[in-house]
Amino acid sequence: MKTIEELTSIIPQIGEVKWIGIRPERSGEITVVEAVNVIENKGLEGDHYNGKADSKRHVTLIQAEHLEAVASILKQEILNPALTRRNIVVKGINLLALQGKQFQIGEAVLETTGLCHPCSRMEENLGQGGYNAMRGHGGITTRIIKGGRIKIGDEVKIL
Repeated sequence: MKTIEELTSIIPQIGEVKWIGIRPERSGEITVVEAVNVIENKGLEGDHYNGKADSKRHVTLIQAEHLEAVASILKQEILNPALTRRNIVVKGINLLALQGKQFQIGEAVLETTGLCHPCSRMEENLGQGGYNAMRGHGGITTRIIKGGRIKIGDEVKIL
């Protein structure tokens, strides 16, 4: 029988980047992009978090599967990822399984730093009940270990 430590280290799934968004200003609108330069220990080029070296929130990720769950809770067909204010949407890998691990997306290497909890903007962006619909589905925050380029279609895999 395997230990919990052994079980949590087994992540054979490979995800895929489905959507990328950056926010040039703190409360500004999301700009959807096909690719983005990732700057080591700083953030995404063009994003307002870029340059905060001590940040544990260089890049935020959310699962496409969780967007589907939130849409279902809110009785919507689809949920526009920009409304969640996350940077990258991935599909096919459990982001919570990456807790405390380093993983590669395209040329970049990221490390999970925590959960990305919903903020009060979710109620404004998603409508009544949006905050609670996002609870447990908000994704993860990460720090950039190695810079590079990330684009739509890139693989997401554990190192």
